[in-house]
Amino acid sequence: MTERPVLDRNLNSKTFRDFYYLKEELVDFCRKNGLPTSGGKIEITDRIAYFLDTGKILSAAAAKKKAVVISDIREDTKIEPDFVCSEKHRAFFKEQIGNSFSFNVAFQKWLKGNAGKTYRDAIVAYYQIIEDKKKGNTKIDRQFEYNTYIRDFFADNQGKSLEDAIRCWKYKKQLQGHNRYEQSDLAALED
Repeated sequence: MTERPVLDRNLNSKTFRDFYYLKEELVDFCRKNGLPTSGGKIEITDRIAYFLDTGKILSAAAAKKKAVVISDIREDTKIEPDFVCSEKHRAFFKEQIGNSFSFNVAFQKWLKGNAGKTYRDAIVAYYQIIEDKKKGNTKIDRQFEYNTYIRDFFADNQGKSLEDAIRCWKYKKQLQGHNRYEQSDLAALED
């Protein structure tokens, strides 16, 4: 087993990408080396890898255009380009769906990727997303490796505790390579 190296300027991008680092560690590296700290974990990881390969600073992605302001939302209103979740949107969906409504990640992605469709379509999509989630048909995005790991751990180890899952996760993220759950990770529980 190769130990996780310290994240510093002497690391090459391949080795850097082979290990798991918390977003806080990535942001700290960026601050110490004058790199932009904005964006999600994947964007920051790509920026650091570029810096480690070239020594050059990759600027943060250009800011998105200001969202279109709509005065009134109805079911037949079209979803605006560059959709941004707002209190007006939240109020509309709570009125249509009920107080259980929340802007979950999958629904936000759907809204942002379906400009031009109607808010009626969005309501249908929301119910489908909730149904898929209940059936376990949802995909957890790559930046949420911890969540994916914990879900897969419990799928394979019913009866184990969250503490067990976390011990295995901590063990796994110190290893070189991917961070997906494998039965061999249970070695962390043998200590």
